Amino acid sequence: MPDLFYFLSKWWKQMLSVVVLSLLAVGTILFLIPAQYLSVATALPASSYSADKASIFNTNIQTLYPAIGMPDDLDVVVGTAQLDTVYIAVAEQLDLAAHYKVNEQGEAAKQKAAWLLKKNTNVIKSDYSELKVKVWDKDKNMAPQLANAILEKLNAIHQSLQNESNVTVLSNLKAAREKIAFETDSLTNSLQYDSANALLRSTIITTENIRARTMRRNVMLEQLVQYEKLISQYQLMADSKTRVLIVVEKARVSNWPDKPKKLLLLTATFVLSLLFSFLLALLLEKRKTVQR
Repeated sequence: MPDLFYFLSKWWKQMLSVVVLSLLAVGTILFLIPAQYLSVATALPASSYSADKASIFNTNIQTLYPAIGMPDDLDVVVGTAQLDTVYIAVAEQLDLAAHYKVNEQGEAAKQKAAWLLKKNTNVIKSDYSELKVKVWDKDKNMAPQLANAILEKLNAIHQSLQNESNVTVLSNLKAAREKIAFETDSLTNSLQYDSANALLRSTIITTENIRARTMRRNVMLEQLVQYEKLISQYQLMADSKTRVLIVVEKARVSNWPDKPKKLLLLTATFVLSLLFSFLLALLLEKRKTVQR
């Protein structure tokens, strides 16, 4: 123990100099680094069955469908968040080239702004199976706008993909309805003509023939009614555009910067510089002892 006191009394000035210089250097760097504010938008996955026609129009099985989707549904959304498409769209929407003061022009400026936005964004699935969109920005008022815009863009992309099947079915149903409607009109006109001339053309057009075609027309009219019902249902599904993500909490303005963590970095600098100065002084002391 006396040796330690002797060692510290001999080298404390040098050790203090190393610690002070380290703190000054790190403090200067932290002062020059602009503060960044963090905003977080939180969402849950919506049930994929909400885009299924049966979940809305079949009252017998509505209770079988969950209101919230499975945690695995977020994996696809997190994967989409790695694409540049999301950030390019948001960069164009909010004119981030001007916000980031990008020197490039035109398409290059948009690409650079999207890259900067992606660099300052982190989209993850939390331990509680929530989608977290985290965005850091120098402007505390812009950070929540960016986080909310990215969340909405992710929802819009997957909403469009989810709704694509309903739109395709709706288009096929309308085409089939037009075909049946055309055949029904032709058959109706033919029956009206044949009925009016049945007496004059009794040898060719029989009553049984007219009755058979009338039954066929009635069947086709029933089909048209069913097609109209299906079209109205799928039209409602296509127009509703069910959300893929349920927003739990929109991003808010943060009054305190998240980066850099000055107190933590300065504390770590103090501890490491103190340890380094102690080991350095110990090494120098041993070298002097050996030389003697």
